[in-house]
Amino acid sequence: MLATAVTARIRALSRVCGSAGAPVRGDMAAPASCCLGTVAMCVRRSAQASLTPERTLQSMADIVPNTDDLGNILVKVQEDLYQLRSSLTRISIQSGTETVDIQALDSAICRTETGLRKRAEEYLNTINHQVLTLPTIEANKRHGSQVAKWKPQLDAVPDLQLRRVPGVNQPGGLSPGEQHKLALSVRGVCDPSHPSNRAILQEHYGMQQPAMGRRSGLAATPQKVVHGPTVGSLSVGTAAQRNPTLALLSLDDMRTRISSLLQRELIPTAVQLSLEQYPPMRPRAAPLHLRDSPPSTSGAVPGQTCHVRTDRSLGGEPGPSRHPAPQSPASPPPSVASKRSAPRHRLPPTQGPSRLQPLKSETAALVELEGPSGDLCFTVVGGQVEEEAPDFSRFKRHYCLSWGSLAGALRSLTRALREYAVPLAVVSGPWLAELAQCRELGGAGLALRREELVTTLVNGEDVWELMQRPGQRYQGEGGREAAAVTLQSCWRRHHARTAYLRLRRQKWAAGAIAITWLLHAQLARTRKSLQATCRRHLENFCSRAEHLAANWKHIRSSRRSIIHIPSLGYSQPVRFSLKDLALQQSVQMGRLCDVRDPNVEVIYVSPVPLGPEVQQYYSRLLELQGGVNSVDPRVPPSQRFTILTPEALDYFPTHSMCLSTLLKYSPRTLSRIRALIQGKQAYIVGGVLHADDLFVADALGVPILGPEPALARLYSTKSGGRRVFSSAGVAAPPGQSDIYTLQQLYDALSQLITDHPEVCRWLLKMDSEFGGRGTAFCDVSHLPCHDWALREFRHHGPERWSHAWAQEPVLVKVQEELPGLLARHATPVNTTRYPTWDAFLQDFLRQGGVVEAYPPSDSVTCLTVDMLIEPGGEVSMLSCGDQLHGPSPLEAVGSSVPQASVCPAVLHDLCTRVALACCQRRIVGHLTLDLATFLHPRTMEQQVWATDLDLSYSDQLAMTQLLLMMTGGNLDCQAGRLEISLPPRDPPRPALRQRGVIVAKCAAQTSRYAVMSSRLRHTNLSMVHYSVFFQMCRAQGVGFDVKEKQGTLFVLHDSSERRSLGMLTIAADLQGALLTFARNLSVIHQEISAPNMQGQTNFKELVRDVEGILGVMVENEAQPASEEDSAPRSSGTRHQP
Repeated sequence: MLATAVTARIRALSRVCGSAGAPVRGDMAAPASCCLGTVAMCVRRSAQASLTPERTLQSMADIVPNTDDLGNILVKVQEDLYQLRSSLTRISIQSGTETVDIQALDSAICRTETGLRKRAEEYLNTINHQVLTLPTIEANKRHGSQVAKWKPQLDAVPDLQLRRVPGVNQPGGLSPGEQHKLALSVRGVCDPSHPSNRAILQEHYGMQQPAMGRRSGLAATPQKVVHGPTVGSLSVGTAAQRNPTLALLSLDDMRTRISSLLQRELIPTAVQLSLEQYPPMRPRAAPLHLRDSPPSTSGAVPGQTCHVRTDRSLGGEPGPSRHPAPQSPASPPPSVASKRSAPRHRLPPTQGPSRLQPLKSETAALVELEGPSGDLCFTVVGGQVEEEAPDFSRFKRHYCLSWGSLAGALRSLTRALREYAVPLAVVSGPWLAELAQCRELGGAGLALRREELVTTLVNGEDVWELMQRPGQRYQGEGGREAAAVTLQSCWRRHHARTAYLRLRRQKWAAGAIAITWLLHAQLARTRKSLQATCRRHLENFCSRAEHLAANWKHIRSSRRSIIHIPSLGYSQPVRFSLKDLALQQSVQMGRLCDVRDPNVEVIYVSPVPLGPEVQQYYSRLLELQGGVNSVDPRVPPSQRFTILTPEALDYFPTHSMCLSTLLKYSPRTLSRIRALIQGKQAYIVGGVLHADDLFVADALGVPILGPEPALARLYSTKSGGRRVFSSAGVAAPPGQSDIYTLQQLYDALSQLITDHPEVCRWLLKMDSEFGGRGTAFCDVSHLPCHDWALREFRHHGPERWSHAWAQEPVLVKVQEELPGLLARHATPVNTTRYPTWDAFLQDFLRQGGVVEAYPPSDSVTCLTVDMLIEPGGEVSMLSCGDQLHGPSPLEAVGSSVPQASVCPAVLHDLCTRVALACCQRRIVGHLTLDLATFLHPRTMEQQVWATDLDLSYSDQLAMTQLLLMMTGGNLDCQAGRLEISLPPRDPPRPALRQRGVIVAKCAAQTSRYAVMSSRLRHTNLSMVHYSVFFQMCRAQGVGFDVKEKQGTLFVLHDSSERRSLGMLTIAADLQGALLTFARNLSVIHQEISAPNMQGQTNFKELVRDVEGILGVMVENEAQPASEEDSAPRSSGTRHQP
């Protein structure tokens, strides 16, 4: 009968466990484990209920009043099994043939109890790993604090059956009224402070909330701040606490039945029990203190104990180590919230590695004060835990219910201590429990790290310092294997790293080679494409040049368009060194005067924008009477010229591009030029030719009146010019060309000084420079051996001096002293471009250059001659003039036309030979020849040297075109005369007759002289507008007489900066033209300058040079006529070097 009751209750227990989601096995241990699982759940609720006062516990017990039957069934099963075993000891049944084996039945009951116990422990461990936390509820509402919302975690209560709200998820749906009621119900459930929250939970879910009343008077006052833990024990309590439905045992029941409870193993044997006649929970103020700060022992709560551990380090004094005692015998780890907020590292200050030495038994005693429990700290010596030690036993008994997770953490800790050969470690039990619980909550599959394990040690800093020592890992357990693994891993890492780096370098090298090859191939393709384009342009240039040469006579006599592109196509370093490149390209505005030929239309490409005022000035200038005498009046000159500006000026303002390059990147300007020359004969007259001139000519489909750019670059250099002079048989200064090294410079200059000791000054000229920019001079009179060399030269005479044996002593001496002479006395002409000799020498050796002798005379006159080599081969002299110099005698800024220094026939013959030599080298177009004339000091004969050759359109030729346009005359260079035609004069007035003045009728032909300069600079000109400037000149009597064809003309260069201009003065004789030129410069300077603002100008130097020329002319006029007839013509300029 009793067995039947036991079996029925076990089956009922199985059904209850199955409905609660507990695992059910086939044997009799399954129902027992289910029962114990349910009991553990109740214990869990009791643990959570310990966070709140007694009223909250009773309310939580009322939440599931009808569903927690598993505890009752478990207790009844245990009692029935106990009664069954007791009755089996007294009953022995034997009837006839059947015998009841009492021993077998007793064994079955024992197996059932064992299974129940085993399953209970497993289920208890599972339940302990689940943390159920209730939010704190503030009972004091005087401060207006809002009660936190609480929602039951239904998944943590497996035996709780939810009741569905009527009408929810039904097929027919809900009416609007029902939906509104349902929304109110849900709102009431979610809000614990809602008035209907308790009624809804009780009605629909069968749950009863705890009463939210005031705390008892024993609660701590809000004004008092108490430090310490705010929660009680979360461990498993008594049976009454584990299952709220069970009645509390009285003191008598405890005394009589405690042995039976222990015998039935419902209470673990490791639990320390203390029976008190007080309720399980007593309300009192919860002490608050910081986790890291040790609590004060003076304010300890009665009933707590404190343990003092005496540590005696090796060679040190014992020191007390105080730890707070737990609040209850079964204090679990802190809550989840406290774990997250607490710092992980709680390492005390280190006191040296000697603290890790193991203590002797007599000095390692723990002094325990009176109290039921210790400080839960134990010692690990040599990585081993002494199981029988009192401190470890106390720790193990305290955490017996959660020993599964603690055992794993302890094994990891001891293994780490053994691996690092830590002699002594003091483990804090609460810290270790906290770490184990955090690991369980964070993820059971993650292994504990060393840093986390060390934080559980009281002497963690010393242990960590020891573990961080190099090689410490290899002194402990498995050190040899770890060392071998480390060595192998390091070697493998090194080997793999080396292989990886080698592969990476190879891959990088392969990538670099591939990229370089691709770039090289791309550059090669681009270079080939550009070379093919240049060859095509050159072939088209040559074919058009042949067509121009074959039809030149026809083109010259027919209507044609001349495209003037005054471009300075110098090399890029030279262009970048020019600060005013655009201004220097705009000084040849006289090219517009080609319209004096009625068959010519001029298209002028300007390098700077010209405003309407400047264009109107040139229109009115070309319409003067002197320029329209021979022109068809139906087409005035002002309508036969067009000024265009490339639009690329705005795109490349700072790139120092030449004008032809800017025109190349100006498609709109090119299109306009094509429209202007369509159906007409046209050709280009350039400046210093550049490769982009071929592109422009090919784009326009017109020829260029000039040589190939390569030929122009070659023979426009100083060395190329000397080769042309040598082939033409023209006298040139003694010198040496193509010098590129310093030793070559020393050797050449030493030999020249020795060969020509009468030359006192030697010039060094760069090949690619112009206008005196790349010129330096050195006076050999500073040589210590110069006087001795002159005596040797006079001793041997000019004839024997040409032999090497006579020159050898002087040559050796000059070679020794020349480097010092150049370093101390060589001076660049343009100090702005080259401030020092070293800077000049560096560029000189990079570009190459020549060394030439300066004429050995005090009176030197330089000339400039402009020639034209026509495509048909004819040579003509277009202009010739004596140079005017500015700040330096080697820098020309103007000239006087026609020249008056050399016999015109001699000059014409010399220039013709040079032009024919150029023609033999396939050079056509305009060329400029610079000459120097002087009287030889020994023979007193006039010498003419060819000093420079430029294959370009010169500034003097542009000003000569303006001169011929305004005078309507003809410049006869063979005769050295500028002939013009004047209209007949009116008869003299009566007043003049009465005074006896008789005016003869003017001849039809007369001569004029002109002084011109296109490089007059003055910074104050920018402050005066052109209209004001012309009014100022008119007020000072500066102007041009159209009838007399003499006076002053100005050439305007630009409209924006206005810092430079050109001036042309025309008079009946050279002296009058020079005087007018000097007077105009003085008047302009005085009008635009103030005493405190003189500005930067070259007016003063030019005036001084003109005054010197006038002085020489006065001296020449004072000489007797006989001496003038016998002396060579040298009435030109005189320059003092």
